Amino acid sequence: MTGRRRTRTTSPTTPRPRKAKLLYASALIACASVAVGCGAIPGATGGSGDGPVKVMTWAPEKTNATNKPGMPALAKAYARWVNAHGGINGRRLEVLTCNDHNDSVAAAHCAERAADEKVVAVVGSYSQHSRNFLSPLESAGIPYIGGFGVTDDEFSSPVSYPVNGGQGVLLAGLGEQLGKNCGPVSLIRPDTIAGDELPVLLDAGLKALGHARAVDQRAPEDATEYSRPTQLALQHATSQPGLQGCVVPALGDRTNTFMDSFRRDSSDYRKVHTGTVIGSIDQSQIDASGGKSGPYEGAYVTGWYPTADDSRWNPMRAVIKEQAFGDNRIDPADSGVQTTWIAYTVLRKVIESLGAGEVSPLTIRRELDNGLKVTTGGVTPTLSWRFDAQTAAADFPRLVNADVTFQVIRDGRLTSQRSGFVNMTKTLANAD
Repeated sequence: MTGRRRTRTTSPTTPRPRKAKLLYASALIACASVAVGCGAIPGATGGSGDGPVKVMTWAPEKTNATNKPGMPALAKAYARWVNAHGGINGRRLEVLTCNDHNDSVAAAHCAERAADEKVVAVVGSYSQHSRNFLSPLESAGIPYIGGFGVTDDEFSSPVSYPVNGGQGVLLAGLGEQLGKNCGPVSLIRPDTIAGDELPVLLDAGLKALGHARAVDQRAPEDATEYSRPTQLALQHATSQPGLQGCVVPALGDRTNTFMDSFRRDSSDYRKVHTGTVIGSIDQSQIDASGGKSGPYEGAYVTGWYPTADDSRWNPMRAVIKEQAFGDNRIDPADSGVQTTWIAYTVLRKVIESLGAGEVSPLTIRRELDNGLKVTTGGVTPTLSWRFDAQTAAADFPRLVNADVTFQVIRDGRLTSQRSGFVNMTKTLANAD
C-alpha cells in the first residue's frame, strides 16, 4: 500500500469529503438532471454502432515506488483474446494504456487523454492520485471500473465501480486475523496521505477482537533501507514477555526492502510473527526472498481473492497462456493482474447485456447503476452496484464487496488459513 506524497502539488480542485450514502444519492440526482456534465458528452461513445469498443487501462511503470506493469499488459492480452474469438457481441475491443508514473500530474493527463480519446470506460487500473484523475473522468462521465482500491475516493465517486474492498477491507481484515494470533502489533506504513488511513483501519479489526491498538510507525515509501523502522517495530513487538508480537509492513513494493532490513535485525530480538496484505506481498516476492527459508515464512496475509493456485483462476491462466505466453510482466499471482481480469469480466458482461444497443460511457453507467449482477467465476461474490446493494460503511458508499480471505505462508507458499470469504462490513462500519 502506497500513497500520495505530502510534498506533491495537489489538484486545484477542492478535495471531496467522504460522505455517507445521502451525498452519493444527491450526486446521482445531479447527474440525472445535468446530462452533459455527468456523462453524455456528444460523440464520446468510443463504441457505438459496429465500431470498436475503446477503453483505457493505466498503472505506474518503471518508478521508484509501486509498479503494476502486469495490469496494462493483461488488458492488452485480454483484448487480443476477445478479438481472436469474435469480439464482444461482434465488436472489437480496443485497449489504450497509460503510465501514471506515480505522479499526480501524469495521472491527470491519463484521465484527460481518456476523455480526448473518447473511451467508454477506464478498466482495471491502478493510481494513487484519485483526486487528480477522478475529476476529469467525472466531468466526461467516464466510468472507472475495477480500480485497485488504493484510495478512499474510489469508494465515493459516482463514476467508480470497484470490484474489491480496497486497502480498507484488507487492513481491517488483517486486524481481525492478527487479533487472534498476536501480542503487541507494530504497523509500518508510508508517510503519505493515503498511508494516514491505514492505522485506523487496522485498529478497527484489532478492536473487533478486543485487541489493543497497533503502534503506528511512519516510514518513507521510497527508502532504500529500513534499519531504524525495523528496530523500533521489533522493540514494540517484543515488549510484553510471554506474548509473541507481530510486525506489519504495509509499504507496497518497498515491503521487500523493509524485510531485508528486518531479516538482519530480527536476530537480535525474540521471535515475532509478521503480517501484511496482498498488494504489499505476492507469491513472486516470497519466492525471490528465499521461499520457506525467507523472512516471510509463517506470515499472516489478508487478500481479496482466493489464493493463486485456486482452480477458479484457470480461465484467466488460459487467456494468459494463449495470448501472453512468455510475457514476464504478467504474473497470474499478482493482485493487480487479478483485479484487471475481474474488471474486464465486468466490462464484458455489461457490453453483452447491452446487446445491439449503443455502447457509451452513459449506457455502461446506466446498466451498472440499474442493478446488473456480474458473476466472476467465484473469485468474488456476485457484484452489483445498484444503490441498495452497497454496504452500510458510511465512509465507503461505493463499496459493494467487503469480503477478504485469510491466508498464511507455509513452506514458502501462500495458502488458505481459513476457507471461504470473511465479510468486513460490520468492522468497517465501526472504524473510528
